Amino acid sequence: MKFSSALKFNAVAEWWDEYIAYDALKQYIYQLEKQQHKPTRPYTDLEANESTSLMDGNLTTPAADALFVPLLDKELMKITLFYEHQEKELFDELVTLEELIDEQDSAGLTAGEHYMDYGEDDEDEDEDDEHPGEHVRFDHGSVQRTRKSSSAGYSRRSTSAARRMHRWSISSTESAPRDTESNMIPRDPNPASRAPSGSRDTNPSQSPLQRVRVLAHKLRGRRDSVVSVEDESVWTSETDYARDVRFLFKRRITNLFVSFSSLKSYVELNYSGFRKVLKKYDKVLDSNLQGRYMHDVVENAVPFTRTSKDKLSGAINQLIGLYAKCVTSGDSSTALQQLKLHLRENIAWERNTVWRQMIGQERRGALGTDAAIAGATGHEEKGLVNIRMPLGNIKLTTKRLYLLLAIAIFVILLNVKVVNDTEANKCFAILVFSTVLWASEAIPLFVTSIFVPFLLVLLRVVKADDGTVMMAPEATKWIFSVMFSPTIMLLVGGFTISSALSKTNIDRILITRLLSLAGSDPNTVILAFMGVSCFASMWISNVAAPTLCFTLIRPILRTLPAHSSFAPCLIMAIALAANIGGQSSPISSPQNLIALQAMDPKLDWASWFTVSLPVSIVSILVIWLLLVVSYRPSRSPDGEGDIQIKAIRPNKEPFTVKQYWVIFVCLATIALWCVEHEIESFVGDMGIIAIIPIVAFFATGVLKKDDFEQFAWTIVFLAMGGIALGKGVTSSGLLSTADDGVYRVLEGRQLYSIVLIISAVVLVISTFISHTIASVLLVPIAKEVGKNIPGGDRSNLLIFITALVCSTGMGMPVSGFPNQTAATQEDDLGRLYLSNIDFLKNGVPASIIATLVRGTVRSTTFGIAEMIYC
Repeated sequence: MKFSSALKFNAVAEWWDEYIAYDALKQYIYQLEKQQHKPTRPYTDLEANESTSLMDGNLTTPAADALFVPLLDKELMKITLFYEHQEKELFDELVTLEELIDEQDSAGLTAGEHYMDYGEDDEDEDEDDEHPGEHVRFDHGSVQRTRKSSSAGYSRRSTSAARRMHRWSISSTESAPRDTESNMIPRDPNPASRAPSGSRDTNPSQSPLQRVRVLAHKLRGRRDSVVSVEDESVWTSETDYARDVRFLFKRRITNLFVSFSSLKSYVELNYSGFRKVLKKYDKVLDSNLQGRYMHDVVENAVPFTRTSKDKLSGAINQLIGLYAKCVTSGDSSTALQQLKLHLRENIAWERNTVWRQMIGQERRGALGTDAAIAGATGHEEKGLVNIRMPLGNIKLTTKRLYLLLAIAIFVILLNVKVVNDTEANKCFAILVFSTVLWASEAIPLFVTSIFVPFLLVLLRVVKADDGTVMMAPEATKWIFSVMFSPTIMLLVGGFTISSALSKTNIDRILITRLLSLAGSDPNTVILAFMGVSCFASMWISNVAAPTLCFTLIRPILRTLPAHSSFAPCLIMAIALAANIGGQSSPISSPQNLIALQAMDPKLDWASWFTVSLPVSIVSILVIWLLLVVSYRPSRSPDGEGDIQIKAIRPNKEPFTVKQYWVIFVCLATIALWCVEHEIESFVGDMGIIAIIPIVAFFATGVLKKDDFEQFAWTIVFLAMGGIALGKGVTSSGLLSTADDGVYRVLEGRQLYSIVLIISAVVLVISTFISHTIASVLLVPIAKEVGKNIPGGDRSNLLIFITALVCSTGMGMPVSGFPNQTAATQEDDLGRLYLSNIDFLKNGVPASIIATLVRGTVRSTTFGIAEMIYC
């Protein structure tokens, strides 16, 4: 959670204006950043026909400090004045409370002699009372209390000089804890059976049994009133008077404990606010103000001194002692436990306000963004037609229409013989049904994947090696055994490495250090970001890498002149490079793992890098040239001169022991993956090696249970469903049938021509549907085609080419996770940086370029691939 949200979530609502203005200070930091990097000449906005007069030079760091420090001083003075006022008020009330307890000790149980209990004459009045316990009164030590508003959100009472005044109610206006009823004095459930106090007459309508009960009640009351005060005190007695007194002081002490705890939290939150905002200031403006200001100014202010903190802690401990004396019979541990319980209840009550609603909206918004990336958006879709039904209206949306279409096609294909073999025909119906659902996203992608094994077993599609149809029990065991394969374990291992690098901040540290070398030339900065985006996608997935890069470019985008072409060019470059990075390593994207699963024998990492890295490097360079020519990002918006980019400062924090441990485990795991073929007799498969980072990080506390729950399990199930479908297509005989048709089309063609044809088909399909789904559908076909090519089995080569080309489909905003993330990037005014025209003008040519790279660099990549696979 960001600190601004945490501040709102933990602050006392009525004190909100007295907290540090964190958001305002942060916005002012960004304004200073813009002034620090303004050009030294006037800037003219041609579209608005306006000219901006700028400073003669850039804002220096000392000048920025001189502007920012007075704002900090103003916030510190506000906090100090409020704290001093609250501290005086609370300590005055604490002194008053101690005086009242001392008076009660002096009076003892004798103060209860005039304690009055009301009977049926007052029942009608009691029913109209809003608060229970308002008609308890006693004469000794009467104190007049008046309510005054408290900025802490609950009522407090001030002590008057008049001490002997008669009082009726002590706590009628206090906001009691939730366990109030359990602390109330037991009353007779039959109020009609009670005679008025002091009356010797009884109700003539009462039965003899009721009269006996009334008499027994009176005798018990008189027995309690004559108990020797030498044996009991008001804090231990069980009389009605003693219980009411303890209940009164319990509520008074509890409310004061909550007030002191709120003030202590107020100090801690504001201290964190100063530290956070100064850290942000130093990072953005390359200053070193934090250490000096915190040590010389903040820590010497009254609220943040050690004396004030010790004073607050002493008051809290004093209240615990008073609570133990008045409520828990001297048991301090029980007193502390009960007071903390009341504090938690108060915090929960305070958070159940507008702040909690606001944070909930932010969380739902974040989840909605993730859902959109995963193809399961949470927003309500507009209906095409409202259909009236007996049980209510049904809204027919586009997704529901696609779902009905998929079901109709599925039913038709099951009853129409498209393929001669019965099982192959059923599998064809399942394949088309799944493809329509995946392409339309009528239901979430992973739900379709989970549904695949259900259909394969239910429709008896799976065949044994001898060609006989498996029964449901055997088919179920077989399907689930192939679904959770070593490839899935490799995917989970990749998620573990990605999570560890992100949680320990290693990815951000390494990336900022690399980008700091790029300088301020726009073209060089774009190429540097493309290289970093591609490299990050290799190790932390092409889903997380662009998100991280988009976060890092925010400081750059804030300092750009309006309408600069550098911003859309940089965002497009990061997205395209992340797509290219999706083909660079086996764990960078799910389609690569699906390809590995289909290969026989499986490709080791070293061989994968031998082919993929040259292809990726050449693709990045050519696409960079395309973007530079298309956007001309170095030109200023007015067409005169070039812009200069704010250089990224490297993270100067040294590595910790935990970070070195993560780096060591990651490098060791990757090295073992690269030499897996040589050690296959020991480890069996790369999936076994993937267990190493899981155990190493979770066993040592680098990752927690919550991190494991946040893995992209939807992608895992998507891959598992794709593997199950591929196995079903092969087992049912459908793939062999389809291969005959493909073989006739490709008969007589050279291997290079076949690769180009398959690449073109894969590129078109992966542009309009998910890259992972494209690989699920096309990898089995590529495998079967490769087996029947004249001159030997080339299945691994075609599978590899298919996986690489799946990642190059990037001509539309929906083409892959990086494009979807880039399409949602907005400026400070909420305007999108990229439009569909940007993707068509740059994404489509980039896709074609990346696909043709294999032909352009045939001597280095395709030739190597032939040597490896042929």
